[in-house]
Amino acid sequence: MIQLKTIDELRLMKESARLVSKTLGMLAKEIKPGITTLYLDKLAHDFIKDHGAEPAFLGYGGFPNSLCISPNEQVVHGFPNKEVVKEGDVLSVDCGVILNGFVGDHAYTFEIGEVKPEVKKLLQVTKESLYKGIEQCIRGKRIGDISHAIQAHCEKEGYGVVRELVGHGLGRQMHEDPQVPNYGRQGSGKVIKDGLAIAIEPMINLGTEKVKFHNDGWTVTTLDNMPSAHFEHDVAVINGKPVLLSTFQYVYEALGIVSDEEKPFQLDF
Repeated sequence: MIQLKTIDELRLMKESARLVSKTLGMLAKEIKPGITTLYLDKLAHDFIKDHGAEPAFLGYGGFPNSLCISPNEQVVHGFPNKEVVKEGDVLSVDCGVILNGFVGDHAYTFEIGEVKPEVKKLLQVTKESLYKGIEQCIRGKRIGDISHAIQAHCEKEGYGVVRELVGHGLGRQMHEDPQVPNYGRQGSGKVIKDGLAIAIEPMINLGTEKVKFHNDGWTVTTLDNMPSAHFEHDVAVINGKPVLLSTFQYVYEALGIVSDEEKPFQLDF
């Protein structure tokens, strides 16, 4: 059952989401060739604790780390480790916190130095599809409208849209109803209402949409070992329209990126 949130609850959720956003912004300054993903995990863990919150991923279903870090052909749920990040890699960093009893869950795929043009385009289109989905978070529309918008934008470029992994409702639990697939039919699924809070997270592959689940119970890679991209925002529906709880602005400040992509979805509340 979908748990619609009050404005007061959404204010608390925004605090949680913004702490994740700040964590990703802090990490953006550190992500470069030669570092290890385990180093990033330690930085994030300490940063979250220093801000009075708990890492939402640590111990979740037995997950051993505070971040999911998934390089290149890894789609999601990668374990931080001692392998060195290299020039030309891409790195999906997925972070969650628990603050004031609510979960924030937010991801960004980083370019390490100069990446291949086709990979850079994959990241660009995947992020664009995230905002195409957010545009559909309007009272009276349906979850399938979000899904269809993401799928249509990515498949017109020939990319594979992962089926087995989806976005989700968000609140006091990390995974609540409804599921938010990145593929689907317009006009299908649950009706969108005020107070809905969801994590929209396109997971898009350069090649096939098919993925492989590894024996560690977590790691997911593309079946053809081609790169994958993953971006995630926390979104609420307020007064009939989509409002971002999370933001990439801290990442952009760290990387020197100028963007107004979030402007249509900003609201002080």
